[in-house]
Amino acid sequence: MADVVILSLVEGDACGTRVPVLRCVDALSSMGAKALPVVAGSDAAIDEALSRLPDVRLVIAAESTAQLRHVLRRMVRRYAPPPSKRPSDFPINRTVSDLPTVGVLPLAPLAFELPGDPDTVAKAVLGSTVTKLDLLRHDGGSVTIDGVLVGAASESGTPLAWRGRIDVDDTTLSDGTEPIIALSVANAGGTAQLDGLPLVTAPNPADGLIDVAVAIPVSHKPFLGKARLRYEVRRAQGRAVAVTPRDPDLPFLDDGVAGVLNRKRSWWIEPSAWSVYTS
Repeated sequence: MADVVILSLVEGDACGTRVPVLRCVDALSSMGAKALPVVAGSDAAIDEALSRLPDVRLVIAAESTAQLRHVLRRMVRRYAPPPSKRPSDFPINRTVSDLPTVGVLPLAPLAFELPGDPDTVAKAVLGSTVTKLDLLRHDGGSVTIDGVLVGAASESGTPLAWRGRIDVDDTTLSDGTEPIIALSVANAGGTAQLDGLPLVTAPNPADGLIDVAVAIPVSHKPFLGKARLRYEVRRAQGRAVAVTPRDPDLPFLDDGVAGVLNRKRSWWIEPSAWSVYTS
C-alpha cells in the first residue's frame, strides 16, 4: 500500500481545517496506508515534500485556489526543462512535462468541483482513476489554474475604464483605443462573471483552450428615451493570450492573488499538464 503525504498549507487550525486533515489521515490508515501530515510554511517545506515523489503519493490540503496553485508552481519549477535542455520529442504544445498526479483535499470551495469529503479523497488517492486538467503558464514565471480578472474599481466599487491591447492567437479583441471595464482570462469558472455580468461562458479546464472575454461600455440611444450605458462582451478561445496595457498600474487578480500589470503579459495553455486522483 502506498505511503501518502498530506501537505497542508494552512497553519494551526484556521477555520477548523485541521479536522478534515486528521479525518483523511484516519481514513488512509484504515485502508492500510501510512499517512504523514505535513504543514508547509515555506517553499523549502513544499520542495521537500515534492522531493519524495514518486515514492509517495501527495495530497494537497488547501483552503484556496491560490494555495493549490502555489504548490503547482513549485512543481513546475521542479519539472519544467530549461529551453536549452528541451527534449527533441517534447510535445510542440507543451513547455512542461506531465506533473505527478496529486490528490486534492479542499478545505474550502475551490475553482474546480472536486470531492471534499476526506474519506472520498483518501479512497481516490489510493486508486488509479485520474482526471487530467489544463494549466496556464505566463511569461512572468508563474502559473494559473483558475483564471485572471483584470480591471480597476473606485472606492465605492464602481468599475473604472482602462485601455489595453488584447490578442487571442490571431484574434484582436481590443486594439487598445477603446475603454475596457473588465478582462477575463479563464481556465475554469472563477472569473466567469463580474458583478452578475456574464463574461466567459462554460469554461472547461480540460479542453486545451483559454477562454477570454473583454467587457466594453457602449452608449445606446433608443429611438425614444435617454441614452443608456450597456456592456458589450467580446469573447474568443485560443492557445495563448497577450495583454498590453496602455494605462499604468492596472490591477488584476490571478487565482485570487492581487497584482499590478505594468507591461505586456502573455498566458498560454499547457493542455493536460496536471492531474488529480478522483474516485
